Parts: sequence; C-alpha cells; structure tokens
Amino acid sequence: MTIPNDIQITPELVAAHGLKPDEYQRILDLIGRVPSFTELGIFSAMWNEHCSYKSSKKWLKTLPTTGAVVIQGPGENAGVVDIGDGETVVFKMESHNHPSYIEPYQGAATGVGGILRDVFTMGARPIAAMNALRFGAPDHPRTRHLVAGVVAGVGGYGNSFGVPTVGGEVEFDARYNGNILVNAFAAGLARADSIFLSEAKGVGLPVVYLGAKTGRDGVGGATMASAEFDESIEEKRPTVQVGDPFTEKCLLEACLELMKTGAVIAIQDMGAAGLTCSAVEMGAKGDLGIELVLDQVPVREERMTAYEMMLSESQERMLMVLKPEKEEEAKAIFVKWGLDFAIVGKTTDDLRFRVIHQGEEVANLPIKDLGDQAPEYDRPWIEPKPAASLDLASIPAGDVSEGLLKLVGSANNSSRRWIYEQYDTLIQGNSLQLPGGDAGVVRVDTHPRKALAFSSDVTPRYVEADPFEGGKQAVAECWRNITATGALPLAATDNLNFGNPERPEIMGQLVFAIKGIGEACRALDFPIVSGNVSLYNETNGQAILPTPTIGGVGLLADWSKMARIRFAAQGEAILLAGAPANWGSHLGQSVYLRDVLGRIEGPAPHVDLAHEKKTGEFVRALIQDGLATAVHDCSSGGLGLAVAEMAIASGIGAKISPLNGENPIATFFGEDQGRYVLTIKEENLDTVQARASEAGVFTPFIGRTGGNSVVLGDARPVSIEELRSAHESWFPDFMERGKL
Repeated sequence: MTIPNDIQITPELVAAHGLKPDEYQRILDLIGRVPSFTELGIFSAMWNEHCSYKSSKKWLKTLPTTGAVVIQGPGENAGVVDIGDGETVVFKMESHNHPSYIEPYQGAATGVGGILRDVFTMGARPIAAMNALRFGAPDHPRTRHLVAGVVAGVGGYGNSFGVPTVGGEVEFDARYNGNILVNAFAAGLARADSIFLSEAKGVGLPVVYLGAKTGRDGVGGATMASAEFDESIEEKRPTVQVGDPFTEKCLLEACLELMKTGAVIAIQDMGAAGLTCSAVEMGAKGDLGIELVLDQVPVREERMTAYEMMLSESQERMLMVLKPEKEEEAKAIFVKWGLDFAIVGKTTDDLRFRVIHQGEEVANLPIKDLGDQAPEYDRPWIEPKPAASLDLASIPAGDVSEGLLKLVGSANNSSRRWIYEQYDTLIQGNSLQLPGGDAGVVRVDTHPRKALAFSSDVTPRYVEADPFEGGKQAVAECWRNITATGALPLAATDNLNFGNPERPEIMGQLVFAIKGIGEACRALDFPIVSGNVSLYNETNGQAILPTPTIGGVGLLADWSKMARIRFAAQGEAILLAGAPANWGSHLGQSVYLRDVLGRIEGPAPHVDLAHEKKTGEFVRALIQDGLATAVHDCSSGGLGLAVAEMAIASGIGAKISPLNGENPIATFFGEDQGRYVLTIKEENLDTVQARASEAGVFTPFIGRTGGNSVVLGDARPVSIEELRSAHESWFPDFMERGKL
C-alpha cells in the first residue's frame, strides 16, 4: 500500500514523528503553511536529536577542536589529523544503540558499515576498526542473545569488508538491560592533498546517487534513535537497516577510483535520514539549493512513495556533486564495480530544497532552516552532586589472592578473547598489537617505521558518581593507553551516550561530563575532531549509566620501539610510575568494591591532569629510549589486576613487595589515576630512577618478575595457570554453556 503525499497532518501524526507541538509551530511559522506528509517526514528527520544535536550543540561548542595537527575538525563526515610526510589519519566514532537492541546482528553490522563510509567518504582507505559495547547484566534473559548477535554483526561486516578490528571495550551492567550501547570506530589513511568534503559548490551541477538501491529498510531510523524505548519496541523493528559488506567493499573501491579522476566536487555518505540528510547537508553547507527528482532514484521495491525514498536508510549509498564533463568517466567506474550511478538532481541558487516525484512537487522547503538552522535548546540542568566519601574503615580485611582471582574471572575483567577471535584482527597484514593490550597498533604501510595506536575508553561508574571527574578520566585513560604503547596521542573522537536530556538531572550529567572532557583535552593537547551524541538511551524511564566514550589516535614514529603489556623476561625490576607515596588507595567506585564486596559507593577517583601529562611524557620517553621493556596502564582493578594481566600475557610471574603499614586491599586494588606499571632491566634501575627524580615523577621499585605465580605482598602465591584459567573461562562458559 502506498502512502499519499496529501495525508492530513494531525497532532497525533506530528507526535509520531518525534516533533513537539512548539517545534511543529516553528515549522508552520517558517514555511507559512501546513507541510505535506513528505515535508513533515523531512523535518522530522532533520530536526531529531540524532541529526541536529539540538540538546547538546550548545555544550559541544565548548570542546577544543583545533590544534597543530588538526586538518579537519567536527562538522564533516570524519575528523582529519596530520601524521607527517603528506599523510593524514581520518577517524570517527558513532553509535548504533537503538537498532542493535531491536535487531542485534543488523544493528551492529550497519553501525560498522556506516562508520566505514564516514571514513572513506573523506577519501581515506580504512585501516582499523574498534567497537565499544555495553550490555545488560549477564543474568538478564536477553543479554546472551544480544551479545551473540552484536558480536556476529560486527565480525560479519568488518571481516567481509576487509578491515581489522584492533581494539575496543565490552562491559556488562544491569543499567543497560533495556538499552545496550554499540559504538563503532573506524580510521583510515589519506593524502593531505586528497581530502574530500561534503560542501556543495557551483550552480546547476548534477547531484549523483551512487551505490546500492533504495528500499524500505530503515525508514524513520534516525527519528527512532532519538526516542526512548517502551513496551512497543517490537513495532520498531522495520526501522533497522540491512547491510551488505560486499557491496560496501565495491563502493569503497569505486569511490576511491572516482576520486582520482577529479570528478568529485562534494560527496556525502547517506547515513542517518538517508537521502534527506545527505542532500540537505551538502546544499546548506555550500549556501546552495538542491532539487531532487525521485523518479531517477534506483529502487529495489515497487511503488515506493516519496516519503519512503526520502527517509529510507538503506545502506551502502552515497550522494555526490559531480563535474558535468566527467559524467561518462565517473559512470563507467560505477558500472564496472556493479553499482548504481544515477543523476537524481541538481544544485540551485535559491536556497530551496525541492523534491519532485511523478511530476509533482512533494517538498519545497528553506534548506538552511532544515540544516544548520535546526532548533538549538538550552535545556534546564541540575548540577550533579558528587558521590559521598567512602569510609575505608568500612572495607573488611579480605584475602588479596582470592580477591585477585575473583576479579580476573569476573564478567567485566575477564578475557574478551571469545569476542575478538571472531573478528579478523590481521587482515591487511599491518596489525602490530592485537586486542587484549592497552591499545591496538597498525603499521602505516606507506612508511617503513610509522604506526598508529588506537584506544577506546570510558568508566561509566565514575561518570555517574561524578560526571566532571568521570569525563576527565575517560580522556585521560584513553591518552594513557595510547601513551603506554610509546605513541604520542594526537587527537580524539567522542561518542556521548546518555539518557533523556529533557530530565534536568540527565542534562546535568551531560553538561558536566562535557566540561570534564573539555578540560582534559585542553590539558593533554588531545583535541576532539569528530564525534556523535546519542541521547534518550532509556527504557520505561530507566536511563543507562552515563557513557561518554572516548576514542583516541596516537602516532609511533618508529614501531620497532613499541611497548607491550607482557613481561619481557625473568628477573626484571617492576616500577610504578606516577604513584602517590602510598602507591595508591582509592577504593571509591572500584571494581573490587563492586565485584568482590557487592557495593557501589564512594567518589570517583580524582584526575590530576598536570600529573597525567608529566607522567605520560616520562613513560613515553623511557619507551622511546628502549629502557622500558613492558608497560601497562594501571586502571580498573588497580595495581593487582594490572600485574596479573601482564603475567597472564607473558607466562612470567611477579612478586610485588609488601608496603609496610598500608591496607593491602587499598594498595593492590585502589584505582588511583595517572599510574603505569613498567618493567626495566636490573642494570638500568639507577638510570631510570634518576630520570624519574629529575622529571618529578615518583616511580618506586615495587617488585621483580620471575617464577610462575603472582605474589602480591604477603598474600599467598597465585599461579599463572590458575589466573589464566579464571581469566579465560568466564566468557566461553557464559556464552557457550550458559553458566554464570
């Protein structure tokens, strides 16, 4: 059944399109009449939260987005950063949360496909992918199904497309029971003189549709992604897109070949809101109008309406403004790759967005008001109150070894091997570090020594306890993980996942997390060059944990000097760079408190950004000078878990000295920030400690590598075999046999 364009616009229909009464009144005031059904759909697509950032734009403008290496910041399909020798890294992170909860395989798969298109639309060949996944409690009846579907979708698309998945995060918490998070990251390489933008230029030029055909999948997907879930969730299944990675691979090759011909004036991925968003953004950015003739759009279904074609989110599609004299050459490339190439419109000089279907003008709207003049709200917010202090005297004296075993075998700290072994981590042949370390590392294959490091980080429990400190910590940990490989952190992308911004307490979380992120990015010279905001992540009024994911990129000038987390040899000295005098004792919001004692309380750890920078620069210099033989960021689980992970990775044990007079639980499981566990050869100990003193970074000797067990202070030895068994068994047991 087709939907007529002259359907009556009722308050119920307006509400069903996610538009508030005052927003609809604004539409009436702008266009001076009642919109057509297609026009209502276009406004709905362009003014929803997912596309317009109407609740967050005010605060996003406060983030640092420029720097010495930044070529392109936010506002394009992806950010672009200079890595020297005329080369750039192009990267971004985006969410596909709502679709992945409704239909996990296709939701996750098309999330990967969309972020890859964002990168190669800029003219870059993708070289690395990551994903940050958050699921509900392991014992929730849907969790196992969602994990299996999302992981299969990520792997199915990325593996088939041919990009290595080099890192990411997977965590469980009951707060994600009704709304999981799937954040996808991609990075690619491009020449600095061959970056393609989406700003249309020139009047009367052809607007060209490229790629796969348009179907009814994903109609209204962006609007759905800007609303809360309720008991009608199953009705939203048709709004999930369907992906084809093999078509996308052909689209990549065709686009990169086309770009070499000089035919492309502007190009834009058809992502959220499909043809509508891509056409409007290209025209509005270039101060031009766009006229589309939908009868020319390649479709795969019969009797598609203008409304359906404009709002379809069918995958593997691009929109381009083309130099007319290059039309035949461009078309030949797409025909060769088995893809559609169709002129579907033209640029105009009247700042109107016109849509024609079957000879009828179904939309005629002011293009700037659709694009960069969408509503911008200053939503009311309540300043979050940081969590109350934790009484350390209330923490019972526990068995350190049992605590360590419980942590390494817990849902959130166990090995993710079950997941990443389903991903192709080696394709393209440039992966130098695989998932499981601090950061993924990929060679720059056009250069003999250069490599890029990638990490994704956030600790949602910290953000909820103190959004400002939690926002700082997400940036600092990402920066720290990149530094731990020896790479210089260059820039970041963010994916801000929060609940309903119309609730002042949720808006307060978002505001203060952004403030913390901004402060950390400025202090660490780590600008935000791209990103995504995902709001309304809640079901029946239950919001997710605030989850501002930070994805970062760093540069290794010489990958032969790269550091790894695994111990390098027996008998080496273990140091704790950046430690406080008591090595660390912050147990508030720690995983020990949560996973061993079943308590969620206390303040988030404070992040001293000057200390972070000073310590990181000291550690990076040790790595570059060949003095550090192994390095690991000290974060969740504290010193004890960091040492255990280094031992598990290497098969070499460690003995950590007891710290006289200090609480062993706080010492080994405190989550104080700005610390790195590192090893050095015994003969270099005096040299390194002298350098630490000169740099003003307390770096105590805390033990030695050796043997086949981990000994934390006076606790009983725990064999590596016992640690590895606990670490590796949780996920397979959970997924394959349903054990908990």
